Amino acid sequence: MKVTRDEVLRLARLARLSLADDELPKLEADLSRIVDYVAELGKVDTSEVSDAPRVGPTAAPLRDDEVRVGLPRAAALAAAPRVVDGAFAVPEFVDES
Repeated sequence: MKVTRDEVLRLARLARLSLADDELPKLEADLSRIVDYVAELGKVDTSEVSDAPRVGPTAAPLRDDEVRVGLPRAAALAAAPRVVDGAFAVPEFVDES
C-alpha cells in the first residue's frame, strides 16, 4: 500500500513533528514498506501455531480496600517547584487551538 504525501504530513502533524520537504519522499517510501510488511505478516498461516504459554500469573492478587490517612497538603506541597492557590502548578502542555 502506498503511503501518500498527505498521509505523511497528517501523521507528522499528529506526532507534532516538523518535517522538511526533502524528508517527505524518504518517509513516504519507508512507511509504505512498513505497511506492506505488516500486510505480508497478516497473510502468514498461523492456524497450527499454538498459543504461547503464560509465564506469570494471569491476574494480580487483590487486597481489601482500607481507608488510610493521606499526606498532609503542606507536606505534599513542600517539595513542589511551583504552587498556586494551594495546589501543584504544572506547565501547560496541551494546546487546544
